[in-house]
Amino acid sequence: MTQGDLFIVSSPSGAGKTTLIRRVLEDAGFRGTLHFSVSHTTRRPRTGERDGVEYYFVSEQGFRSLEARDGFLEWAVVHGNLYGTSRAEVEPRLAAGIDVLLDIDVQGARQVRSRVPEAIKIFVFPPSKGVLERRLRTRASDTPDVVARRLEAAVAEMREGGDYDYAIINEDLEVSVDELRSIIVARRAGRLRRRERLDAILKTFTT
Repeated sequence: MTQGDLFIVSSPSGAGKTTLIRRVLEDAGFRGTLHFSVSHTTRRPRTGERDGVEYYFVSEQGFRSLEARDGFLEWAVVHGNLYGTSRAEVEPRLAAGIDVLLDIDVQGARQVRSRVPEAIKIFVFPPSKGVLERRLRTRASDTPDVVARRLEAAVAEMREGGDYDYAIINEDLEVSVDELRSIIVARRAGRLRRRERLDAILKTFTT
């Protein structure tokens, strides 16, 4: 069976990657073939977030216990909280031919790429610093100090975005959703991804 692709989606906080991922996952054409990897985190849930859906919300002790058992594909400290991608969320699905989407920061992306070199990295850019700041303040889930820290971190994060395979500038949501969807579809049409099917087709022309 052909292995699924691992897609890493990163962006500064507030650039909209979570919304893009959610919209793509709602596409009926991806049903059963695309999985969103739910990360573990020690941060508190925001309004409307559900355990096991947006994140697995765990204690620091629980997080460290899983990390000690080599249970994470990657993990990092982000804005004072621990975030990690468990192997159990990713590896069995890739082996079953299912594509997996990771919503992780640049630290986590570096770790994943070191372990899974063939992972596809996609960076979501805001159209400007002013737009990013407005989105963060409109979200109203962070204090002014936290917003300032996120904006400061965005500078370094966006520099690393230049090393990603794909760049989405999230100015028009519908265009950005279409771009993310198109990247996934294009990868599925790749020659190596379809090698087994192509070999079977070619055999029909030699018999």
